[in-house]
Amino acid sequence: MLKQLLLCSLLVVVISVQCPKTFGQPAAAPAPAGPDNITKILEKAGQFNVLIKLLKTTSVGNQINSQLNDSNNGLTLFAPTDNAFGSLKAGTLNSLSQEQQDELVQFHVIPMVLSASQFQTVSNPLRTQAGGSGTYEFPMNLETSGNSVNISTGVNNATLGNAIFSDNQLAVYPVDQVLLPMNIFGPKPPAPAPSPVKKPKKKSSTDPAADNVPADTAGATKSVTRGAIIFGLAFIGTIYL
Repeated sequence: MLKQLLLCSLLVVVISVQCPKTFGQPAAAPAPAGPDNITKILEKAGQFNVLIKLLKTTSVGNQINSQLNDSNNGLTLFAPTDNAFGSLKAGTLNSLSQEQQDELVQFHVIPMVLSASQFQTVSNPLRTQAGGSGTYEFPMNLETSGNSVNISTGVNNATLGNAIFSDNQLAVYPVDQVLLPMNIFGPKPPAPAPSPVKKPKKKSSTDPAADNVPADTAGATKSVTRGAIIFGLAFIGTIYL
């Protein structure tokens, strides 16, 4: 009986050494979150199909993702909904050149992360990635009234919605209108005034060319003319006499 007990104990020890424990082990740590991807964010939110297409055809989407990976400054995207694009005049997007489509998308990108509270204190005109903010370039002004944020481009106005995504690198806000920049859709700057035409200078009495004429030339010419007239009159008188 004792031998049987010793044998059973030995078997238990061998089994416990050979078989690893599987219960009570901590769960594997979740994989770290990848960098922000603007296309995936918009796809998950829905209602941004036209904007996603523009981000792809202009390659601005890849540029945004690259900036988010390589920079610590962050970005803000004002994202027009499909309804916003639907309110544009038919053929508007197709009438734009590739460069203008790129500028239009870049106009919706702000080169810094803006939280909802920062809209109250942001300085106008707001700089975008499209370029300058002069009157005939790419001006954008934000106005707040309570929790409402309105955007004016000089061509049209839009209302900002609540953020659909926000972290320390990227903020995405829907807008109910496509933001139309002055540079593309606004009036053209006035043409510069033409330069005045320079009139040729009149020769003055002190013109060097006049000084080169001999002084007695004019007097001699007058004497010859007077003599010819006298001779002619005398000749005519002779004939009648």
